[in-house]
Amino acid sequence: MPRYDYDLFVIGAGSGGVRAARIAAGYGAKVAIAEEYRVGGTCVIRGCVPKKLLVYASHFHEDFEDARNFGWSVEGARFDWSALIAAKDKEIDRLNGIYKKLLAESGVALTEARAILVDPHTVELGGKRVTAEYILISTGAAPVMPSEPGAQLGITSNEAFHLSALPRRILIAGGGYIACEFAGIFNGMGAKVTQLYRGEQILRGFDDDVRNTLAAEMRKKGIDIRLKTIIKQTVKTAAGLSLTLSDGTTLDVACVMYAIGRRPNTATIGLKEAGVDCGADDAVRVDEYSQTSVPNIYAVGDCTNRLNLTPVAIREGHAFADTVFGKKPTAVDHHTVPHAVFSQPPASVVGLTEEAARLMYGAVDIYRSTFRPLKHTLSGRDEKTMMKLVVDRATQRVLGAHMVGLDAPEIIQTLAIAVKMGATKQQFDQTVAIHPTAAEEFVTLRTPVPEPAKKAAE
Repeated sequence: MPRYDYDLFVIGAGSGGVRAARIAAGYGAKVAIAEEYRVGGTCVIRGCVPKKLLVYASHFHEDFEDARNFGWSVEGARFDWSALIAAKDKEIDRLNGIYKKLLAESGVALTEARAILVDPHTVELGGKRVTAEYILISTGAAPVMPSEPGAQLGITSNEAFHLSALPRRILIAGGGYIACEFAGIFNGMGAKVTQLYRGEQILRGFDDDVRNTLAAEMRKKGIDIRLKTIIKQTVKTAAGLSLTLSDGTTLDVACVMYAIGRRPNTATIGLKEAGVDCGADDAVRVDEYSQTSVPNIYAVGDCTNRLNLTPVAIREGHAFADTVFGKKPTAVDHHTVPHAVFSQPPASVVGLTEEAARLMYGAVDIYRSTFRPLKHTLSGRDEKTMMKLVVDRATQRVLGAHMVGLDAPEIIQTLAIAVKMGATKQQFDQTVAIHPTAAEEFVTLRTPVPEPAKKAAE
């Protein structure tokens, strides 16, 4: 008689958990998975996928404007928020069904209920208890809400996907991926957008040229970005919401959206009771193989707060299954991972920023180009593309590639292969360009920019 009900029990059916469950089942393990909301996780249900669909929708107003200078007449175009949300919901329902089908076809037992750890081998599901030899935590993360007066009147990205109507004026608090992306979405659909960020510049952690370029381009599109500013108080009025800001000004809006960060969704699932060690931010502490402080419990994805990207969670889930059930110890390399911001224009990067490269390597060569894309020579739109390479001067290895502009994520995805392989600047130079494209700029950059002036000694 088996010692446990299952070989593996997965808590959380997001991208990482589903991948881990399916691969483990493929190795012959008896697997169960629990999800309290919808199968697919943040990315599929209320993150990357629906957000990208909204990004596509928000581009059309510029496309219609640009079309005129390419000989097209587009008359009578109008936007219907309800129709968009209905179409988005239909697609998410389809994907939710696909994920359920994939689990079933893999032989994974799905329970749509909240799962709580009772001890290292026992999980409670709505009053029923099951046991497993191994347990995987893949519960993701949830948006953080602030504590200032009236904050409860605001929404997060979760609710933004289900608004009954497009807010005509919205304030977005935050300066990261989600804040910048939704600022572009709402602006593109015709809302008046104000974006507040408490720091010096949006996109903390990105290369300064990316941050500064994107902020400038977003402002050109009409987004009111206010830095070193936060909301002090929100009050409901007959017309909407009245905000008092930290600079002493007031602002009346229809909606406030908070995108000020996310926190691992781990506080109430019994980790402490099971002896699993978590950090001050509620992130599950794991080693390079995603193993927690309890030997038979592992964790992957955003709940570990390592590198919170869907493809990384998928890779971690797969590596876990390979390690534990495939007997092929696999550690995930979290370095040189490409990522993108689906802002308008989009930004995408792989590798080190200039600042990080100088700290790690000392002397570096910087190649940078800012230009008007060919499309906009006819459209007349004042939009610039910025491309940048960070190169180790001693070895000429390309340490980082950064881009803001049309198709940046598609271009950087392919370029990431070269950076990951350790390609040199000479190998970039030896690559023949495809003309006319924006991407050709990365293999035609010839002259490094001058060294920055050193600050005078204080």
